[in-house]
Amino acid sequence: MIDGGEAIRKLALNVARYTGLAPLAKPFVGGIGAILMLHRVTATPEKPNSVNRHLNIAPAFLDKLIADMKGRGYAFVSLDEAIERIKTGGKGGQFATITADDAYRDNMTEALPVLAKHGAPITIYVAPGLIDGAADLWWDVIEDIVDTSSRLTLKSAAGSMVIDCSTPARKIQAIVRLNGWLTLEVPEQEQGAALRELARSNGYEFGSGRTCKLMSWNELGAMAAHPLVTLGAHTVNHRNLKRLSETDARHEIGDVRRILKEKLGVEPRHFAYPYGYASAVGCREVGFARDAGYASAVTTRHGVLRAEHAGFLHALPRISINGRYQSVAHIRTMLSGVTTPLANAGKMVVTI
Repeated sequence: MIDGGEAIRKLALNVARYTGLAPLAKPFVGGIGAILMLHRVTATPEKPNSVNRHLNIAPAFLDKLIADMKGRGYAFVSLDEAIERIKTGGKGGQFATITADDAYRDNMTEALPVLAKHGAPITIYVAPGLIDGAADLWWDVIEDIVDTSSRLTLKSAAGSMVIDCSTPARKIQAIVRLNGWLTLEVPEQEQGAALRELARSNGYEFGSGRTCKLMSWNELGAMAAHPLVTLGAHTVNHRNLKRLSETDARHEIGDVRRILKEKLGVEPRHFAYPYGYASAVGCREVGFARDAGYASAVTTRHGVLRAEHAGFLHALPRISINGRYQSVAHIRTMLSGVTTPLANAGKMVVTI
């Protein structure tokens, strides 16, 4: 399936690259550095053709990208140092810091050796509910349910409906429909129960045949002790904070610090908003993260860092390093800064 939006974005990247606009513009709009965002890093994804394959990059690509950026003068620093560099307006040259959401096990087994080779630090954002199993990687579960069905029944507030999953194209349509149902129609705190009922009513054994994709607490403890690794917070249960009441949102943002301190002996200083786009985090949530005492908080808004971000440390943009754009040339163009205003209605300083 060709994503029309993705095709347009790649066209824009190529135009900026081949016309020479990106390298010419970089000294003027390239900012002071960038926060890179990863999810999975593995050479052997369980489902290479998964609709969620964009969450994964290959370790070889990560290796190539870091080497290229270092060769072009980027210093790879910890998130703590990145925040200090932002506060000083980027004195000391361009820098990059690497972050990863959700604590996938391959961050330890396949990404960390690459990072160690280059001496590149990483911050991994952890949601305790995902580690304990109280919350689900629902995007994977929905795909598994659809993959094992030729048709399934969805019981929603509007009544029951049968969804055709008989062909690859129909399966993609079904996944899109179920993703929308779970994230827009089902109340945030009821997602887990709704997902389990969807599985049960369609004969899918929840958790059957699934490998554990996330790190265990013991593995996270070992990672916390690694000199290149910083562990950050990703809410208690990976909730969309905008869909929660103030009390529940503050619990998700604040109590995760206590839980991670109890589990790992280290209180996180940095936070990542789950999902991180406009319908998941706004001014209210940024205020909650600031109130909780974090030194920084990151969104998934696309953008490079600028000196002005010193005033917006709890609404920092990132450059997504994902399977859709596994090209060093594409990332070079993003880091030039020319795509920042294109992705943000002309804004150069991206916050929320």
